[in-house]
Amino acid sequence: MSEYLNDTAYHRPVMLAECLAALDLKPGGRYVDVTFGGGGHSARILEKLTDGHLYSFDQDADAEAEADKLARPQFTFIRANFRDLVAELQQRAALPVDGLLADLGVSSHQFDTPERGFSTRFDGPLDMRMDPAGDLTAADVLNDYSDKDLHRIFGMYGEVTNARTLAQTVVAARRGRPLATIAELKKAIEPCTPRGKENKYLAQVFQALRIEVNQEMQALQEMLLQTADVLRPGGRLVVMSYHSLEDRLVKNFIGKGKFFGEVEKDFFGNETKPFEALNRKPEEASAEEIALNSRARSAKLRVAVRN
Repeated sequence: MSEYLNDTAYHRPVMLAECLAALDLKPGGRYVDVTFGGGGHSARILEKLTDGHLYSFDQDADAEAEADKLARPQFTFIRANFRDLVAELQQRAALPVDGLLADLGVSSHQFDTPERGFSTRFDGPLDMRMDPAGDLTAADVLNDYSDKDLHRIFGMYGEVTNARTLAQTVVAARRGRPLATIAELKKAIEPCTPRGKENKYLAQVFQALRIEVNQEMQALQEMLLQTADVLRPGGRLVVMSYHSLEDRLVKNFIGKGKFFGEVEKDFFGNETKPFEALNRKPEEASAEEIALNSRARSAKLRVAVRN
C-alpha cells in the first residue's frame, strides 16, 4: 500500500513518505513537527522512534484533541504558535533537535468545518482564525481595514489581478451593514468575480484574508529564522509549502540565510548561511497522490541540512 494512503478522516497528510525520508529519522533522535494539524505526520514519526522524542506544535484546540490520541512517553504536544519555537523548546530542555518538519497551510479538518470559515464551499461566519482565541477575524479585516490596506492584502497575499476594484467593492458593500458571513461576502464581490473562474478567484481572496488574519508570512519568517538555533549541525529542515509566497520565503532562507537581498560572505569571500539545500528544485507530489488528494497539487517540498 502506498505511504500516502495512510491517513485519517481528520486530515490526509500530503507527501507523507517523502517527508519521512527527508527527516532521515533515527530511533533515538529528537524531532519537531511545528504543524501538528491532524497528526498524520506526527503519528508516523512516532512509529519510527524508540527512545527518541517528538515535540509537536499547534495553536488549534481541535488539533490538541487529536494529539491526545497519540499520548505516549516519546511525545509532547505544545499548544503554541510555531513563532515561539525556541522559547517553548528551551523551556522543555529540548534543544538541539535532529530534524524539523513544517507542513504549511490549513488542515483538511479546518477546511471541512463550516463554522471555522476557511472554505468557500460552505456558508459560515467570516472567521478564519487558526487559533480560535485570536483577536482578529476575517470579518474584522473586511469591515475595518481601509480601502488601501484591503488593496494591499488582496494584491500581495492573494495575487488577485483586480485587487483595487475588489477592495473598493468590499468598502462599498459594507457601508450598508457589516459583512458577517461567507455568503454575504460572495454576493458582495460577485460584480468583480471573473465568470467561469469563480472558484479560483474566491480561493485567492480567501487565501489573502487567511494569511492576514493569522499573520502567516510574519510567523513563517520568525519560525524559519529560529531553525538555525534549534537544529544541530547535520540536522534536517523539511518544509512543505502550498503557494508561491511561502515557497519563495523558504527558498530564499535556505539558499541565502535571509529572505531578501544577496547571501552574506565572510572576510575570505565564503558564503555564510546556516543551511545547505539537499534538493535544488522542490519535490512535488506524484500524479497518483494528486488524484487521491487534490491538496497535494500545489505542494512543494524543500529539504536542507544544517551547516
